[in-house]
Amino acid sequence: MNNKFDALKDDDSGDHDQNEENNTQKDSEKEKNDREKPQSTTKRKAVVPGPAEHPLQYNYTFWYSRRTPGRPTSSQSYEQNIKQIGTFASVEQFWRFYSHMVRPGDLTGHSDFHLFKEGIKPMWEDDANKNGGKWIIRLRKGLASRCWENLILAMLGEQFMVGEEICGAVVSVRFQEDIISIWNKTASDQATTARIRDTLRRVLNLPPNTIMEYKTHTDSIKAWEEFHGLG
Repeated sequence: MNNKFDALKDDDSGDHDQNEENNTQKDSEKEKNDREKPQSTTKRKAVVPGPAEHPLQYNYTFWYSRRTPGRPTSSQSYEQNIKQIGTFASVEQFWRFYSHMVRPGDLTGHSDFHLFKEGIKPMWEDDANKNGGKWIIRLRKGLASRCWENLILAMLGEQFMVGEEICGAVVSVRFQEDIISIWNKTASDQATTARIRDTLRRVLNLPPNTIMEYKTHTDSIKAWEEFHGLG
């Protein structure tokens, strides 16, 4: 699978003009409008691989969020703040989106990219996530772009070998550091979380002393509530 990605990266990334980027933005706006219409009147068109494209095992959706530091967030305001970039079903469609996206190392402020399986929102409360957790790796500045690319290529290429356990990945750009994480469905499955940890170390080529933390989403919610005086 990795060879497919490598072979297509050079062919595909430089070869899309501004119109395609504009089309992507228009598509995102159209999807937003579609979502705001009553469900009965719209049927969203399924995203499928194009002719002769290399299909992925799952469809995935890119999301982006940005917030003003210091401003309190609620689950509701977070959901309003997260924007869907688009969904893809093949290697080629992935590169079409990715080649137009700003690299994490070039983002400013308090920004996040999320890449999740289609149908799973990058939120703790989503049904696919609520019993799960995430591996968290804190990176010094300058490493986020390479690590994010290696992580999502490994995820799309099914290198984690944990069946349907992977939900998605997040890169969080902060002022002092950057954070990448990978989310899985079942926090209590220690064999799965150990395998994800070991694969992360390998695909990101992390130094042996890198600190990796596993956090359940239940703990994340508790910590968030305590921080905001709700616990």
